[in-house]
Amino acid sequence: MKSKVKWLDNMTFIGESASGHAVVMDGPAEFGGQNLGVRPMEMLILGLGGCSCFDVMLILNKSRQQVAHCEVELDYDRAEELPKVFTRIHLHFIVTGKGLDPTKVQKAISLSAEKYCSASIMLGKMAEITHDFEVRESVV
Repeated sequence: MKSKVKWLDNMTFIGESASGHAVVMDGPAEFGGQNLGVRPMEMLILGLGGCSCFDVMLILNKSRQQVAHCEVELDYDRAEELPKVFTRIHLHFIVTGKGLDPTKVQKAISLSAEKYCSASIMLGKMAEITHDFEVRESVV
Protein backbone atom coordinates (compact mmCIF):
# COMPACT_ATOMS: atom_id res chain seq x y z
CA MET A 1 0.00 0.00 0.00
CA LYS A 2 1.13 3.53 -0.68
CA SER A 3 -0.14 6.93 0.37
CA LYS A 4 1.38 10.36 -0.04
CA VAL A 5 1.30 13.83 1.44
CA LYS A 6 1.89 16.86 -0.79
CA TRP A 7 2.83 20.33 0.39
CA LEU A 8 0.61 23.06 -1.08
CA ASP A 9 1.87 26.27 0.53
CA ASN A 10 2.69 27.74 3.93
CA MET A 11 1.92 24.79 6.25
CA THR A 12 -0.95 23.30 4.21
CA PHE A 13 -0.72 19.73 2.94
CA ILE A 14 -2.96 17.33 1.03
CA GLY A 15 -2.87 13.73 2.16
CA GLU A 16 -3.83 11.14 -0.44
CA SER A 17 -4.74 7.69 0.88
CA ALA A 18 -4.01 4.35 -0.71
CA SER A 19 -7.75 4.02 -1.35
CA GLY A 20 -7.77 7.22 -3.41
CA HIS A 21 -9.25 9.71 -0.95
CA ALA A 22 -7.81 13.09 -0.05
CA VAL A 23 -7.81 15.21 3.09
CA VAL A 24 -6.47 18.68 3.88
CA MET A 25 -4.07 19.11 6.80
CA ASP A 26 -2.85 22.46 8.07
CA GLY A 27 -1.23 24.05 11.07
CA PRO A 28 -2.10 26.96 13.33
CA ALA A 29 -1.15 30.52 12.39
CA GLU A 30 1.65 30.65 14.97
CA PHE A 31 3.46 27.95 12.98
CA GLY A 32 2.73 29.42 9.53
CA GLY A 33 -0.54 27.62 8.92
CA GLN A 34 -3.84 29.06 7.78
CA ASN A 35 -6.16 26.74 9.74
CA LEU A 36 -7.52 25.23 6.52
CA GLY A 37 -7.68 21.64 7.74
CA VAL A 38 -7.14 19.31 10.66
CA ARG A 39 -3.75 19.12 12.33
CA PRO A 40 -1.73 15.99 11.55
CA MET A 41 -1.89 14.75 15.16
CA GLU A 42 -5.64 15.38 15.18
CA MET A 43 -5.80 13.17 12.10
CA LEU A 44 -4.08 10.42 14.06
CA ILE A 45 -6.55 10.59 16.96
CA LEU A 46 -9.49 10.73 14.53
CA GLY A 47 -8.09 7.62 12.87
CA LEU A 48 -8.18 5.86 16.23
CA GLY A 49 -11.80 6.91 16.75
CA GLY A 50 -12.78 5.83 13.24
CA CYS A 51 -11.01 2.49 13.49
CA SER A 52 -12.60 1.75 16.87
CA CYS A 53 -16.11 2.77 15.80
CA PHE A 54 -15.76 0.73 12.61
CA ASP A 55 -14.93 -2.40 14.60
CA VAL A 56 -17.65 -1.82 17.19
CA MET A 57 -20.32 -1.36 14.51
CA LEU A 58 -19.14 -4.41 12.56
CA ILE A 59 -19.24 -6.59 15.68
CA LEU A 60 -22.62 -5.24 16.86
CA ASN A 61 -24.14 -5.75 13.42
CA LYS A 62 -22.87 -9.35 13.35
CA SER A 63 -24.42 -9.92 16.79
CA ARG A 64 -27.75 -8.62 15.43
CA GLN A 65 -27.91 -5.53 17.61
CA GLN A 66 -30.26 -2.85 16.26
CA VAL A 67 -27.93 0.16 16.36
CA ALA A 68 -29.40 3.48 15.25
CA HIS A 69 -26.42 5.67 16.17
CA CYS A 70 -22.85 5.16 17.36
CA GLU A 71 -20.24 7.74 18.22
CA VAL A 72 -17.05 7.87 20.22
CA GLU A 73 -15.81 10.90 22.11
CA LEU A 74 -12.04 11.03 22.51
CA ASP A 75 -10.37 12.78 25.42
CA TYR A 76 -6.58 12.80 25.39
CA ASP A 77 -3.36 14.29 26.70
CA ARG A 78 -0.05 14.80 24.99
CA ALA A 79 3.44 15.04 26.44
CA GLU A 80 4.67 18.54 27.28
CA GLU A 81 8.12 17.90 25.80
CA LEU A 82 9.06 16.97 22.25
CA PRO A 83 8.11 14.63 20.80
CA LYS A 84 4.61 15.50 22.02
CA VAL A 85 3.27 11.96 21.87
CA PHE A 86 -0.13 10.96 23.16
CA THR A 87 0.21 9.89 26.79
CA ARG A 88 -3.44 9.25 27.73
CA ILE A 89 -6.45 8.54 25.53
CA HIS A 90 -9.98 7.85 26.75
CA LEU A 91 -12.68 6.66 24.35
CA HIS A 92 -16.28 7.14 25.46
CA PHE A 93 -18.71 5.28 23.20
CA ILE A 94 -22.35 6.33 22.97
CA VAL A 95 -24.39 3.59 21.31
CA THR A 96 -28.06 4.20 20.62
CA GLY A 97 -30.49 1.58 19.43
CA LYS A 98 -33.53 -0.52 20.11
CA GLY A 99 -33.16 -3.16 22.83
CA LEU A 100 -29.36 -3.09 22.85
CA ASP A 101 -27.63 -5.59 25.10
CA PRO A 102 -24.99 -3.71 27.18
CA THR A 103 -22.97 -6.92 27.54
CA LYS A 104 -22.66 -7.17 23.74
CA VAL A 105 -21.71 -3.50 23.49
CA GLN A 106 -18.99 -3.99 26.12
CA LYS A 107 -17.72 -7.10 24.32
CA ALA A 108 -17.59 -5.28 20.97
CA ILE A 109 -15.56 -2.45 22.51
CA SER A 110 -13.20 -4.89 24.24
CA LEU A 111 -12.67 -6.92 21.07
CA SER A 112 -11.91 -3.77 19.11
CA ALA A 113 -9.43 -2.52 21.73
CA GLU A 114 -7.68 -5.82 22.35
CA LYS A 115 -7.81 -7.65 19.03
CA TYR A 116 -9.05 -5.77 15.96
CA CYS A 117 -8.26 -2.05 16.06
CA SER A 118 -4.72 -1.66 14.72
CA ALA A 119 -4.69 2.04 15.64
CA SER A 120 -5.64 1.33 19.25
CA ILE A 121 -3.12 -1.44 19.65
CA MET A 122 -0.35 0.64 18.07
CA LEU A 123 -1.09 3.81 20.08
CA GLY A 124 -1.50 1.70 23.22
CA LYS A 125 2.22 0.94 23.09
CA MET A 126 2.85 4.60 23.96
CA ALA A 127 -0.31 5.90 25.62
CA GLU A 128 -2.58 4.65 28.35
CA ILE A 129 -5.88 3.92 26.58
CA THR A 130 -9.14 3.48 28.45
CA HIS A 131 -12.72 2.93 27.31
CA ASP A 132 -16.21 3.29 28.65
CA PHE A 133 -19.65 3.43 27.11
CA GLU A 134 -23.27 4.29 27.54
CA VAL A 135 -26.24 2.66 25.87
CA ARG A 136 -29.21 4.80 24.94
CA GLU A 137 -32.60 3.54 23.87
CA SER A 138 -33.88 4.88 20.56
CA VAL A 139 -37.54 5.61 19.98
CA VAL A 140 -37.43 4.26 16.43
